[in-house]
This record gives sequence, C-alpha cells and structure tokens, in this order.
Amino acid sequence: MTRYAIFATPGADSELWQLGSSVLGYDAVTGLDVPFPEHPLFHDPLSLAWSAEPRRYGLHATLKAPFALAEGRTATQLRDALAAFAATRHPVAIDLTLSVVGHVLALVPAEPLEPLQHLADDCVRHFDPFRAPLTAEDRERRHPEGLIERQVESLDTWGDPYVFDDFQFHLPLTGDLDPADRHRLEPVLRGLLAAVPLRLTVDAVSLVAQEDPEGRFKARDRFAFAG
Repeated sequence: MTRYAIFATPGADSELWQLGSSVLGYDAVTGLDVPFPEHPLFHDPLSLAWSAEPRRYGLHATLKAPFALAEGRTATQLRDALAAFAATRHPVAIDLTLSVVGHVLALVPAEPLEPLQHLADDCVRHFDPFRAPLTAEDRERRHPEGLIERQVESLDTWGDPYVFDDFQFHLPLTGDLDPADRHRLEPVLRGLLAAVPLRLTVDAVSLVAQEDPEGRFKARDRFAFAG
C-alpha cells in the first residue's frame, strides 16, 4: 500500500540539497543513490548505519507525517488539495544551523519562526481527512510506550506524536546516534556544511510517496507557494 507524506525540501538544484543528499546517500527527486562525501568517515561501514533511517526519506523536513490514503480518497484529490493549499501560502526564509534533535543530528532554524509553525500546524489539520487511521502495527512502530500522554493523544488523533507544541522543524542528516558516534560525526558535518549557504526558503511543499513499506520515499510533485 502506497504511503504519502508532505515535506518541505530545498530546491533540487541547490547546494544544500546536493550536499544533504550526499550525506544521506540518496536523492529523493531522482530516486537514485548518490555518492557519499569524500571523507573517510563516510566510507566507514558505520556510515551506512548512521544514515540508514533518513536515507529512506531523502533530505526533508516533515510537515505531514507519512500516511495511507483514507477510504474514498485518491492520490489525484490529494495532489489537487495540496496545490490549492500551496497557492494560499507565502515563502518563509530560514537561517539553518546544525543541532541535536533527540539523538539525531539535524539542520534546524537558527531561531524560532512563527510562520513555519503555522505552516506545519495547518498541514497537519488540513490534510488529515486524507489520512487512513493507523493500523495497530503502524501505531506500535511509533513506540507509544515511550511517549508522554499528550504525544500519545496526538498519535491517536493525528497519526503523529510530534505535532503542534511537540513539533520541531528539522532536516535530519543522521539517524539516532550514540554519544561517541555523534562526537565523531558532528565536526565532520560542520566542516562540510561550512561550504554551502545554510539558508533555506520554504517556498513550496513536496508530495512524496513510498510504494512499499520497506521502500524509500520518492518525490512526486512540488507545489510552489504564492509569491
């Protein structure tokens, strides 16, 4: 069963997209593997483990977490709704910095931006009618036993525990890292990132799709915001 998600992503021709995709080893626009950066750490077998989880998604920030379509909803309807939604939004410029989010190294806004929070909140609400209820297996994958009560309620209501007050805009560059691996990898990532502009203008939303549960997400459509 195909799952869809709504992401914010850098433009595919940007230096940030190209570098981030190389760190993950996957370009979600082309759907192809790409070479890792030319640094010994990225040719260590551990690097595949560091990037395994985010490699499934490509470089992205989640606005609406992956979901199967609700009964009676179609992919065409979802595309049309996302195009109409995008036409009502305006670009948000962000300065990015590398930070730790949970146990993940990710690019995050250098300072909180209210329009970005509103965008994410609106995506969660606006597109929830397209979302099929979580299956028991999907719910279990989110490890509800490790969530606080508010997050469990969000998981059951919206299909995602990290929405609204628990949302943090971030573009993961790694999966979960233990402290030793983070200390090895963080300075290397900072050095690579120093070579590209760490500025992102969120001026579109991307619809991505995963054709099977073990597969990777691939970009389907990108809908530009109003100017």
